[in-house]
Amino acid sequence: MAMIIGSPTRYIQGKGEMKNLCSYADNYGKKLFILTSASGRKRVEPAITQGQGDSEIVYETFNGECCMTEINRLIEVVKNAGSEIIVGIGGGKIHDTAKAVAYYMKKPVMIVPTIASTDAPCSALSVIYTDEGVFEKYLFLPSSPNMVMIDTDIVSKAPVRLLISGMGDAMATYFEARACKRSDAANCVGGKCTLAAMNLAQLCYDTLMDSGVQAMIAVKEGICTKAVENVIEANTYLSGIGFESGGLAAAHAIHNGLTAIPETHKLYHGEKVAFGTLVQLVLEDAGEDEIMEVIDFCTEVGLPITLKELGITEVNPEKIMEAATLACAPEDTMGNMPFEVTPETVYAAIMGADALGRYYSE
Repeated sequence: MAMIIGSPTRYIQGKGEMKNLCSYADNYGKKLFILTSASGRKRVEPAITQGQGDSEIVYETFNGECCMTEINRLIEVVKNAGSEIIVGIGGGKIHDTAKAVAYYMKKPVMIVPTIASTDAPCSALSVIYTDEGVFEKYLFLPSSPNMVMIDTDIVSKAPVRLLISGMGDAMATYFEARACKRSDAANCVGGKCTLAAMNLAQLCYDTLMDSGVQAMIAVKEGICTKAVENVIEANTYLSGIGFESGGLAAAHAIHNGLTAIPETHKLYHGEKVAFGTLVQLVLEDAGEDEIMEVIDFCTEVGLPITLKELGITEVNPEKIMEAATLACAPEDTMGNMPFEVTPETVYAAIMGADALGRYYSE
């Protein structure tokens, strides 16, 4: 099997870039279909209008879930509008929905994060949920987005919890890529991990350890420092390329399993992935120093390390086993671990991670 690395055609990150959106999109067409939330439109439309020129824009409000019902609805809207390029502005579910719509309609797609809460923007992947928000499937796409553009002024003014969630998602990148490397598993683009992807995954983790706390403090004050710029790049680009071209393993499978427990639905993707990373390290019987570095980082920035912090105040063994069983579904990524994993071992690892989290947080 060949080594393959996936990447968006162009990645752009800087302060005040939103006003340049139409000029960047001009390479693909003048008729833009922008998918965003109602609040997101209020935040970005003035800057986009400033640089609109002769581009035509149709805005559509996202219904809140990346599901086939929403994707099919939007396909009809785009057909009626005659748009040439799909633009997803907002967070991970908007990005995944925009990518799916563009894929089914064979149109170019531009992804514009207004938050740095997931590594979805750069990937050739959409995570599809049911209408009720339970994980359904991964939609693997033939290519990464045509363009990813980030206005760091806008991202740095988003609620700090979103940046922290992105750090939780990005933190898993190195550990999952390492597991895939050890098991010689295929990555998310159908090849083996390159040296570049593995090093980007390592750089992602190192950047979080070096700049994560500083970035969190700065964003709490609504300012964009160099540490914030570093973490935005780690959360978005380094993690995006690292997870897709390195591969996914237990941490994200645990996240998907946790979607079976309704109490966790109010948490962000990266918050659940952070706990999934701790579970993966317990599964691997990782060294104490490594586990403690992850626990200390999560504690310092405010990522969950216990079931209680995930919203599960009353632990029901049957529910935890249900989550563990879903995490081991054949179509998920638990099979990329370098040893056999069963629902029973995942159940034990979840409970073990929770016990560690409680021990070190008391």
